[in-house]
Amino acid sequence: MSIHVHFRAVAVSEIQEDHTWLAAYLAKAWDDHADECAAGIATSIPKVWHFVEDLYAAAADLVGRGAGEPWTLPIHGGRPVAHGAGADLHDPPMIFMDPPEVARAADFLTAVSFDALWNVAGGRLGGAGPQEALSKEEYLEHHESLRSFYARAASSGHAVVKVVWA
Repeated sequence: MSIHVHFRAVAVSEIQEDHTWLAAYLAKAWDDHADECAAGIATSIPKVWHFVEDLYAAAADLVGRGAGEPWTLPIHGGRPVAHGAGADLHDPPMIFMDPPEVARAADFLTAVSFDALWNVAGGRLGGAGPQEALSKEEYLEHHESLRSFYARAASSGHAVVKVVWA
């Protein structure tokens, strides 16, 4: 089974925060995914997105947060887009990030050191033994893709809509 988290940047004025409308919009965007990625308005992470989240969670250790302090990952922010009346419960979950949240995610990804994150979390993510170089390269590619995607979206003042395709 192929599962992806699809990130799509969009001007707030061009979308509706309606699940049915967004599902159709994002399905078309997914059909055009390669072109949209090349244009810098989309990216995706296959299957391993929860491991990518674990990589970024290592930032909490790097900034020395105290016990009980909240920690949230800006790239996983946003608010769920509620399913409308009569929606199919199998419709994909969607998250909407407004432009200020997108800017926070871009700032986070620009400021965080991939190597420092890898030093903290890499061993838990397959970063040990003979496959370490391949694992590290895979996560670095995800990091660079997200960093450049969010930077472009933030500089354009765009929102980001995320959807999980299964």
